[in-house]
Amino acid sequence: MKLSSYFKSIIDQDRSAVVICDLQHTIIYMNPAAIARYSQSGGAQLVGKSLLDCHNAKSGELINQVISWFEKSKDNNIIYTFRNEKENKDVYMVALRDDDGALIGYYEKHEYRSAETMKLYDFE
Repeated sequence: MKLSSYFKSIIDQDRSAVVICDLQHTIIYMNPAAIARYSQSGGAQLVGKSLLDCHNAKSGELINQVISWFEKSKDNNIIYTFRNEKENKDVYMVALRDDDGALIGYYEKHEYRSAETMKLYDFE
């Protein structure tokens, strides 16, 4: 089995939405949580479309500023972009790089701050 299968499985099992884009802002992958979260906007049909079409002009400008910042240094890999109080989460943009460190894309990372409600080791 290829290592990429493991990485895809990690992303697919994440309960948070993961939308992966290339440097032209084309949505190249959405995990199942993202498809469900953005179902009102087209869900899986968004793959192949521009992420910028899903944002207003100001957000698009900020996204492009983040990409420029990512390109300035291989050390510029994550930036805090938004706090959603209603959902008690922080949102980040994360750089995606190839084996040589070249920027190849980005994704949005959601980190929920609510305490887990799942029981510990609940095998039932």
